[in-house]
Amino acid sequence: MPGEWNFADVWEAIAATTPEAIAQVHGQERITWQQFDAAADGIAHALLEAGVQRQDKVALYLRNGPAYLQSAFGCMKAGLVPVNTNYRYREEELHYLWDNADAVAVVFHGEFTETIEAIRARCRKVRLWIHVDDGTFPCPAWAQSYASLAHAAVQRARAPWGRSGDDIILIYTGGTTGRPRGVMWRQHDLYMASNTTDDPPQARLEHVRSRVANAAAQRKTPSGLPAAPLMHGTAYVFAGTILSRGGTLVTLTGRNFDAAELLTTVQRAAVTDLCIVGDAFCRPMVEALDAEPERWDISGLKAVSSSGMMWSDTNKARLLRHAPAVMLIDFLNSSEASGMGRAITSSRQRTASARFTLGRNAFVIDDAGRPVRPGSGVAGRVAVRGAVPLGYYGDPKKTAETFPVIDGERCAIPGDFARVEADGSIVLLGRGSVSINTGGEKVFPEEVEECIKQLAPVRDAVVVGIPDERFGEVVAAIVESAPASDLTAAQISAHVRERLAGHKTPRHVMLVASLGRGPNGKADYPALRQRVADWLKAQASSRETRPQPGMPA
Repeated sequence: MPGEWNFADVWEAIAATTPEAIAQVHGQERITWQQFDAAADGIAHALLEAGVQRQDKVALYLRNGPAYLQSAFGCMKAGLVPVNTNYRYREEELHYLWDNADAVAVVFHGEFTETIEAIRARCRKVRLWIHVDDGTFPCPAWAQSYASLAHAAVQRARAPWGRSGDDIILIYTGGTTGRPRGVMWRQHDLYMASNTTDDPPQARLEHVRSRVANAAAQRKTPSGLPAAPLMHGTAYVFAGTILSRGGTLVTLTGRNFDAAELLTTVQRAAVTDLCIVGDAFCRPMVEALDAEPERWDISGLKAVSSSGMMWSDTNKARLLRHAPAVMLIDFLNSSEASGMGRAITSSRQRTASARFTLGRNAFVIDDAGRPVRPGSGVAGRVAVRGAVPLGYYGDPKKTAETFPVIDGERCAIPGDFARVEADGSIVLLGRGSVSINTGGEKVFPEEVEECIKQLAPVRDAVVVGIPDERFGEVVAAIVESAPASDLTAAQISAHVRERLAGHKTPRHVMLVASLGRGPNGKADYPALRQRVADWLKAQASSRETRPQPGMPA
């Protein structure tokens, strides 16, 4: 629609306003806004010359690095749709994703060349492959060189169909069950949902130029680092927000998360805004800081935000000891909804874990679709109206379930359950898709996980439901404790029983060296449920074969 936001328009305006400012930092690479803009023009020209059509999909099969956002920018310039791709997927998963997304082009790092070659003949919709050199496999004959294309542009890339706020950004999310689904965001809606500037809905690009110029003159432009891979929605949206503020996007070079690399990069690149995913990132950070308190200076950090996973009070307090001036922000967001709620913690303001202030357009409804009365104790689903996605790409049934029309407005209800307190704040209980039904009582794993994490030796915990003949399901916990800890399963169960209802107490506690969370910090609940089931089966088998008293050994 006319007058709406498009990321390409905004970033071009910023590049024209502060061309020599740094847009991207990756290791030793420093890329100015002018270079960022020019590289994206080169990729846009290459896509257009390949004969793409308006809103065709382009898959980004990339690790973190300059090419990721440059490619996304190029897609947006050409009126195309960037599609994130989980680089941990195997051949069948990749083929499913690209086929489901109708991808016509793929930008990929060289290390993935062999994986692509195994399925390339089946990817009949893909007409252009763009190889990003990472020092592994050279550019194959069937692909074009990213570097050659990115440096070839001599003029602004403009598609004949133009751009608009209706252009789509497609964010594929694995969720907790089933195959990945592509969440369709209008660019205008995603811009407004993630807007941390003062850009009103109908402002013009002159407003952006003025805002960015003023921030540059006052040296207030942010330097943002997403700790998770850009292939995940949390990091991707955070990166777009930093760039839309005229800031510098800093990315880590390591293939796996390394707290020492993160802290070193925060100091060296003068990072002001850090995006993590809960304790999976915060805990290694504070452990490194506690072990070597004089090694890193992170006093330049202004904000550390987390989304997609609960963040314990204990680790927040530990981080604040090393950076007392920083603001810690919990966002209750998902790929399907933004602005459901937030919680702010600082040295002067403490907010209990899992407690959020509802967003301006958020509300909680019960099973009948009625608003939950504050203080009633009823668990309801968090919903948000306003700037929400259009739905899931190619999945009208799931779209209707997750994005219903309520009182004449399309809303997003991704499945987060919460209790509304008397003061209007909410206590997050967890996702309904992983809730446990034990004897007719509903248990939300996150509530029990947070309780377990209050024990000092506990480093991480996941709670799942295990089939049970009597109760249907019972609660089981997988707990990762500190090395050399003497914490026992009985102590964990007793701790929970003292603080939560009896039916929420884990009947089974599996102590492990590592939970093995993904790079986005999220737990694979189905896989962990199977892990507990296999452990219980092995235990039962061991008991059956163990000699009984009075029997020969």
